Amino acid sequence: MSQNAPSFDELLEAAQRSAVHLEMRDQYAVGDESDDFDTWLRSGRRDADPTSEYWAPWVDMISRATVRGVVVRRARIVSEPVTDYIRYEHAGTVVNVRAGEQVRWLPRSRVADLMLPGTDLWIFDGSCVLFNHFTGTGDWAEPPMELSTAPGIVKQCSDAFEAVWERAIPHDQYEIH
Repeated sequence: MSQNAPSFDELLEAAQRSAVHLEMRDQYAVGDESDDFDTWLRSGRRDADPTSEYWAPWVDMISRATVRGVVVRRARIVSEPVTDYIRYEHAGTVVNVRAGEQVRWLPRSRVADLMLPGTDLWIFDGSCVLFNHFTGTGDWAEPPMELSTAPGIVKQCSDAFEAVWERAIPHDQYEIH
């Protein structure tokens, strides 16, 4: 992102109608999750307290968005059987839902005929796309994010998200395999 581009937090705070997130990796290794993930691997226990130091900033930001009428949707494309990371993510999704997000899961075997972007992304109010760039090991790449307001790109990404959303399984119905 250029130095003048708004941050993720600024984009979400400015959203008025929608914020949608498409996740397509089976493994992430971003630094701010590493301690929580390591604890989960060792103990099987996941922080699911929306008021915890780990979750509170996210829950507060999503809650503020939903209170002002923003619909927040997250779709996750996953390989099955799922990785340990996806099991970890699934175990914490209850907090995303409590914060106001709608979350769905789509097995990768059901996306072969969909045209999907090459990276994870967020779309805000159907007017801009924030691409998330990761390394092969799942950590943030440099640059970590790239913003596009090009109408054609926004439409392609929005269409891809909606196609995934239509096929995806609501969180409360998705069973880990």
